[in-house]
Amino acid sequence: MVTSGRGRWRLQRVPAGGGGSGGAAQALRPTWQVLSLPKPLRIYSITVNGGGGSTRHIWTLMPLKTSLIPGSRYLLWAPCSWVPLFLLLLLSGQLHLVSCATLRICAFNIQSFGEAKAKQPEVMSVLVKVLARCDICVVQEVRDSKGKAMSLLLRELNRADPGHQYEALESRRLGLGSYKEQNVFVYRADVVSIMDSYQVPEAEPGQAESFLRGPFVARFSWPNSDLCNLVLISHHACPRNAAGEIDQLYRVVQDVKQHWNVEDVMLLGDLNAGCTFVPPEAWLGIRLWRHPAFHWLIGDQVDTTVSTKTHCAYDRIIVHGKALLQAVVPGSAKTFNFQQELGMSEEQALQVSDHYPVEVCLQSTPQKHQEL
Repeated sequence: MVTSGRGRWRLQRVPAGGGGSGGAAQALRPTWQVLSLPKPLRIYSITVNGGGGSTRHIWTLMPLKTSLIPGSRYLLWAPCSWVPLFLLLLLSGQLHLVSCATLRICAFNIQSFGEAKAKQPEVMSVLVKVLARCDICVVQEVRDSKGKAMSLLLRELNRADPGHQYEALESRRLGLGSYKEQNVFVYRADVVSIMDSYQVPEAEPGQAESFLRGPFVARFSWPNSDLCNLVLISHHACPRNAAGEIDQLYRVVQDVKQHWNVEDVMLLGDLNAGCTFVPPEAWLGIRLWRHPAFHWLIGDQVDTTVSTKTHCAYDRIIVHGKALLQAVVPGSAKTFNFQQELGMSEEQALQVSDHYPVEVCLQSTPQKHQEL
């Protein structure tokens, strides 16, 4: 943060293609970074149009000049005499613009996450760094019957990133046999909030159209966006029946749409949707893949596995609904290769998980006609 004894500045993000102070005034849900002054001189007020017809009053200590920073999507509001100083600080790297207009959603199969893994400081350090990148992260394959591992992970997350408040929404322990695991939504409670959730039940053993572990569905509120509801369906498919379970997710989506009267739904997690678990001839029988309303953001050629011996797109992100699709930031759907990003060996990375997390970013205001 840069401060001075003589002025106050405000930064506002503007839509792509915006130019000049006139068009830039129609900004989408402004995000402000304020640099305050110790000595008040005179109070000035400017009213700016925001997204959805809203307005915002800007209170400043000096008359403000508006200009679009060259080569950026940011509108600079600054005392007239300080515009050159701001541009100099920006170009020199002393001033950093931070946009809060996107939401990163992740899914991460941590591979048997329980007390034993939580007691390894090196592993927990990596997990904290990975999860702290996400506003919402579906953590899968949690095997934590006493709840100690997740409590420790949340504690470490909040300690490492005090600028946010992390909380968790856990499914019940899932599985028809003695093997049980959970899906857990870890989220920034200062960014989104839980509106509702429910657990899709497993069917009785031998019953048709069953899940070994039922999907876990959560409905989030994202206040600072045009997407009032974010409906996420987390599922960890059984490898032996991956094609069948992925197909049955089509039915789950229809139920969710009717239950909450929504159109926009995201499915994410380790669907085991690749290699031998879903052979080529099985895809045409999967409604979730065949129906044009579902958009698979993580493609078949993506490798979501850590081992160099495998190249499989097990983990996926799938979106349904026009508004949600238009909110996807182009090019943001990908894996996060924590091994490469953190300079780890394959052996070290496999101590954390045999999967890489997958992620996607959403814009607060959906953009039409964009290529993903």
